[in-house]
Amino acid sequence: MGRRLFKELNRAYGFDEVAIVPGQVTINPDLTSTKMTIGDITFDIPVLASAMDGTVSPHFATLMHQMGGLGVLNAEGLYTRYEDPYAALEEIISMPQEEATEHLQQIYSQPLQEHLIGERVQEIKRSGSVCAVSFTPQNTKRMSPLAVEAGADIVVVQSTVTTARHMSKSYRGLVFSELIKSLKVPVIVGNCVTYEVAQELMETGIDGILVGVGPGAACTTREVVGVGVPQVTATLECAAAREDHFRRTGRYVTVITDGGLRTGGDVCKSIVSGADAVMLGTPIAQAEEAPGHGYNWGMANAHPELPRGTRIKVGTKGTLRQILFGPTSVTDGTQNLIGALRVAMGMCGAYTIRDLHKAEMVVAPSIKTEGKFFQNLG
Repeated sequence: MGRRLFKELNRAYGFDEVAIVPGQVTINPDLTSTKMTIGDITFDIPVLASAMDGTVSPHFATLMHQMGGLGVLNAEGLYTRYEDPYAALEEIISMPQEEATEHLQQIYSQPLQEHLIGERVQEIKRSGSVCAVSFTPQNTKRMSPLAVEAGADIVVVQSTVTTARHMSKSYRGLVFSELIKSLKVPVIVGNCVTYEVAQELMETGIDGILVGVGPGAACTTREVVGVGVPQVTATLECAAAREDHFRRTGRYVTVITDGGLRTGGDVCKSIVSGADAVMLGTPIAQAEEAPGHGYNWGMANAHPELPRGTRIKVGTKGTLRQILFGPTSVTDGTQNLIGALRVAMGMCGAYTIRDLHKAEMVVAPSIKTEGKFFQNLG
């Protein structure tokens, strides 16, 4: 008998392995529109700041709104565990690296204070900003109504891996279709990486889906449990599900690539892969105004038994405005992300984000070294 394969592996692609093909028509970047919508809310730029305590505070959520994007507040983080979260932030930032995870576990063992959820939401709303808050599935049913009652405009239900058919010991878990009806605000759910799961989640009536398992700079899920799919392939899968869902139902679900993006090129490749927006953690944590002051850590960092993240020193690159809009004095693509997006749109002849979905992409495994010899010296 001939030898049989136990499993056949599909090839998956990350950002460094693909390149965007220029269009047959080019347009001026200033003719492009970077607007995107979540439910019935429109944003000027397709950028969400991740629900990480080192990235988004209530004040930083206001700054993101002023820039035209959306900052998502972690409603189960330091801001809802401590009356003075900034003292806890300082403690995390100043601790030695070898003790960081253990200290994070202790700091995050403080119980959630439900009254603080409403207070933080109101703090964001008083500035006139759109307010988005993130919960884990186990707390969403109980706590998200408190946030919406206080004025939250968008609820994000976020875990490392989300499915529409999670099996647990509870008699009746979180049912997304019921949650959406009761909250009456746009609901974003994540994270997922496959066509089938994205399709099932979209059928529950959600307004947005987060794509990405394990790619983030502060996330170690891929190392700890071995689970994840590179972002270009994951986004292509979920975007295919969105297009099929839209054709079948007429409902458009916003696809958001979440994690592993470092440069303007990564933002552009995400959107050519089919994303309507990107969620950024570490690139935004590098802003001067970010609450982590040059440090960032993931939401799964403080898990009491199996932490899947690490506190990382990301440094400070410039102001939030510089990171998003420039001007930039660096050549590595980490500043002026929206300027890079507009230039790519111009090169591809794309007036809108949805136009950019139609751009061609090729596998380019040598893109990091091709013609870059002198950039890699010294």
